[in-house]
Amino acid sequence: MKSREQEYREIFMAEALEYYDAMSRHISELERNPADEAALNELFRLMHNLKSNARAMGYNAIGEVAHHMETIFGLIRSKERSFTGSIVPVLFKGIDTIGEMIRAVGEAADLPDVAGLLDNLDRLVRGEEPVLEDEQADDEEDNSRRLELSDLVYIQIKKLDHLLNLVGELIIDRDRVLTLSQELGVPALQAAASHLSRIADELQYSVMDARLVGVGSLFNKFPRVVRDVAAAEKKEVNLTIVGEDIQIDRNILQIIADSLLHLVRNAIGHGLETPAERQAAGKPAQGQLTLSAQAERDDVLIQVRDDGRGINVESVRRKAVERGLVPAQVATGLDDDAVRAFLFEPGFSMAQEVTEISGRGVGLDVVKLAIDSLGGQLRVESVLGQGTTFTLVLPTSIAVKGALLFQLDQRNYALPLMHTDSVVSLKPERFNVVGGLLMTRVQEENVPVVSLRQLLHNDDGSLPAATKADLVGRQDIIIVNYNNRKLGLIVDRFLRQQDIVVKPMSKPLDVIDLFGGVTLLGSGQVCLVLDVPALTRLFLAKRP
Repeated sequence: MKSREQEYREIFMAEALEYYDAMSRHISELERNPADEAALNELFRLMHNLKSNARAMGYNAIGEVAHHMETIFGLIRSKERSFTGSIVPVLFKGIDTIGEMIRAVGEAADLPDVAGLLDNLDRLVRGEEPVLEDEQADDEEDNSRRLELSDLVYIQIKKLDHLLNLVGELIIDRDRVLTLSQELGVPALQAAASHLSRIADELQYSVMDARLVGVGSLFNKFPRVVRDVAAAEKKEVNLTIVGEDIQIDRNILQIIADSLLHLVRNAIGHGLETPAERQAAGKPAQGQLTLSAQAERDDVLIQVRDDGRGINVESVRRKAVERGLVPAQVATGLDDDAVRAFLFEPGFSMAQEVTEISGRGVGLDVVKLAIDSLGGQLRVESVLGQGTTFTLVLPTSIAVKGALLFQLDQRNYALPLMHTDSVVSLKPERFNVVGGLLMTRVQEENVPVVSLRQLLHNDDGSLPAATKADLVGRQDIIIVNYNNRKLGLIVDRFLRQQDIVVKPMSKPLDVIDLFGGVTLLGSGQVCLVLDVPALTRLFLAKRP
């Protein structure tokens, strides 16, 4: 597997060779027509980009030549120099030298000596005549010129999307072939199915890898955003960016862009205090904002962290009771995480108490919906007076999802692993009835439990009050986690864990929000994929 440094080097090489080809073309255009401003502007832009990229990669010699060349083209643009006479061969020589240097980097060879070229470029800047080399030597150096193509191919995202959809279909058929080969027991068919499986897996990961981009492509747009918002809010903010090289599916990055923008603006506008408020609280006048990414198993965690006011949990608790989201007697027993979860409820706003909880509720439901659409999670941690951290838990790819398969009424269903906390099998004595709800204790935490059968099929308003008399024998339970709320779903039987390709529901079933899509199992059976956020909302609406 290639190292990250090697990948960056290859990308630099591919782009640098394209820059070189474009420079060669534009300088020839400029020689034919010295008044061609478009060609001149492109040469200046290409030199500037090459200088920046080379210095970022540590290729300072290339950066230095590009910097000198950029200076000359800048002087020509400002009419302080003209593209005539001895300046022409020097600039042609400079572009040829850049090509040699780029190729030397690609071949891990020694870079050519550029002292004479840099001296001539300095002479041109000072308005002096350059020292030109022998023309015959230049001619010999030129027909030995090497022509090379870039190793980098640019491709439209929609083409990659189509390719990924085809891979998804292949994976479904792969599972069917594997199941059939196991049922028939024919050694030759089993061997072919195994080989197909390996190829399909490799193709899947290769296509997914082609869609990955560094989160830095989005993160690096935020310094300007932070500067502008901070200036408008009259606040001092220091932005720290961490983990720019973490890889994630480009489509996922596109989907979360607006959500991340909202969280960053919110952190500056409402999370961080004014310089005077911070100093009064014993903090530095300048607020700290961190935008970070890290890989965690098969997920990518993106965090927006500030050292501002923090969230006043008691204010949120009172507002939730006022809004009728929870009875007062229940609200008093909720822990801080459960209370902060109300911030993500549609329309929940603390605008009247913005100074107490920093207005964190405004618009968070929209952010949550965007994350839910990806099968991700949005978490919030906060300490009053010390700051708040929002964590976006995202899959690296949206094409293939890990899922837990189970049975209910002899039908197969799937639950995304992203929202699956654990699975347990419990005897009836492990349950208690509290306020008409079944409760059990799992991993030192009290978790409400409901029959998935009742939740899916009860259309008569609220769920009936639970009784332990309904529990016969061990109960297979899937503990799901959404919006910092855990819920146990009683099912008939666990099956297995596997990767699935989720297809959208077709009309008219697409209006049923309890199902996030369908998948086809290796047996050829259609399997409904349950939507955990929708199930959780349904339970909250129907609970006794």
